Amino acid sequence: MDPPATADLPANSSTPTTNSTLRKRLAPIDTSRGRSEGSRESAPGSARAGKARQEKEDAMAPAPAAVDEEAAADAAGGRDVEAGMPMSPAGRLFREKHFNCYIVAVLGLGSPVDVAAARAGLEATLVRHPRFCSVQARLALSVVAMSWGPEIDEDYSARTPSLTSSGIDADALGRQGMVKDDVKKNATPRWVRTTVNLDDHIIFPDLDPAATSANPDQAVEDYLSSLSTAPMDHSIPLWELHILDFPTSEATATIAIRMHHSLGDGVSLLSLLIACTRSAADPARLPELPPAPRRAGPVYARARPPLAAGLVALLLWLWSYVALAWHTLVDVARFVATAWFLRDPRTPFLGAQGVEFRRKRFVHRTLSLDDVKFVKDAMKCTVNDVLIGVTSAGLSRYYFRKTSDANSESKKSQKDICVRSALLVNIRKTPGLHAVAEMMDSSKNNGAKWGNLIGYIILPFHIAMHDDPLEYIRRGKRTAERKKTSLEAVFTYWSGNLIVKLLGMKAAAALCYGMFTNTTLSFSSMVGPVEKVEFYGHPIVYIAPTVYGHPHAVTVHYQSYMNIVKLVLAVDDAQFPDCHQLLDDFAESLKLIRQAVSAR
Repeated sequence: MDPPATADLPANSSTPTTNSTLRKRLAPIDTSRGRSEGSRESAPGSARAGKARQEKEDAMAPAPAAVDEEAAADAAGGRDVEAGMPMSPAGRLFREKHFNCYIVAVLGLGSPVDVAAARAGLEATLVRHPRFCSVQARLALSVVAMSWGPEIDEDYSARTPSLTSSGIDADALGRQGMVKDDVKKNATPRWVRTTVNLDDHIIFPDLDPAATSANPDQAVEDYLSSLSTAPMDHSIPLWELHILDFPTSEATATIAIRMHHSLGDGVSLLSLLIACTRSAADPARLPELPPAPRRAGPVYARARPPLAAGLVALLLWLWSYVALAWHTLVDVARFVATAWFLRDPRTPFLGAQGVEFRRKRFVHRTLSLDDVKFVKDAMKCTVNDVLIGVTSAGLSRYYFRKTSDANSESKKSQKDICVRSALLVNIRKTPGLHAVAEMMDSSKNNGAKWGNLIGYIILPFHIAMHDDPLEYIRRGKRTAERKKTSLEAVFTYWSGNLIVKLLGMKAAAALCYGMFTNTTLSFSSMVGPVEKVEFYGHPIVYIAPTVYGHPHAVTVHYQSYMNIVKLVLAVDDAQFPDCHQLLDDFAESLKLIRQAVSAR
């Protein structure tokens, strides 16, 4: 919701499997909406509920144990576990108590689920990816170095000799998931290869047939909400595929892929899922994505003018880098202040203490990508600029309805309110679909890297009532252009790594927690295929990814696919009982902006 990082809106297995071979796992908690008084727990109560959930999840991973020769004798079971890669600092952050984050990618399908085809497709693609066939383990660095040697990096194309060759209990690592060498103090978290049993990952929830027939949309929504308080088994790779094989208003069937955020950043994980799909027009090829922005360097870079352009042009070019340095300094100072004390004003969107542990509700609405592009072309901006403006307009409509009466004059007299969002930025170029697809083919070595290489920026949104709806777009454009002339994301990434090395992960997590709790929401947007695609033979109607587990009560995500944009909200279930009204506010804001452009 990752939150995911933002982007410029830029052969199957031969082994058949039937439904009867899959273990049916029940939803671990009640999927009712939870609108009773008891569900509206206070912040301390919510924290206790989150702690209980965390303890339950930790209990699924057996207690740490030292790796010894006696346990190595049990490795004769033949489980294929290899010495894995060290976890990145961002990946380790997503294991911390207040950042136990998960990405949920919901896919609406245009046909009933063929479980045999889905299973064969998973075996041929996703489970071959290094992260999706690995468990998290803690091994002393000196022990792992026995099989890795002096050079350790995040490149999964490197060779990974078996742990068993070094006398380490590979099977025990696979069973326990989180293993720590209690003798050594320099234990480091690592990804350790294991064998994937799809029966542990494909889940058929046992829902009430009456509920799924009477209101299937609500049944899907309630079940997805229940996932936000359901623990995940850390003794196996941290992903699940939930199959809801009944029709809704938008799709014939629904699947939800839940992944722990430590597996990768949002852009990388979405790219991986898209790499598992194929074009509906030509199932032999990967989907077509929009063309990348036409620029040779970073977004802030300006081409050096030729000498013939004159002194003024050269001075303006030099000034752009002076502005880059100044904006970076200002943004870094604000970021540090936010991490320590600079807090957003209290609004209906600000989360309570312990919000990261509370139940979330995931709702989505389909918007027209053609409308967004129409506004973009008319206002001479980017799709992201339009989405930022629509978000400000939607938040403003909701805010003034909740806090003011129907008198428009009283609304106009309200002072502009600035609320800020935490936005995760992937600072490394994301591998193309072909490179990601090759990562799932063990016979190929393309040098593609993987992992959480993300920085943070703080993106402001203005809550105000404007007579001209296009003012939201103008302000959104100014905000986006200002952030493009700053190295805030690069600084936060490298400074975060430095803090981890000097002060440890707990200190880095505390600073990051302060940044999240002092801001109001999370925001991201990602680009999807421009053509209809199939997921293991199932046509996809919509793609709706989101994230939960971070200290925000509202997460706003936009996902493009074909000619639509999915607006996805992850909200605190008790704080936003009218979350569908919030969706309406966003949709109505885009409509009014589109009409204002047409009337110009």
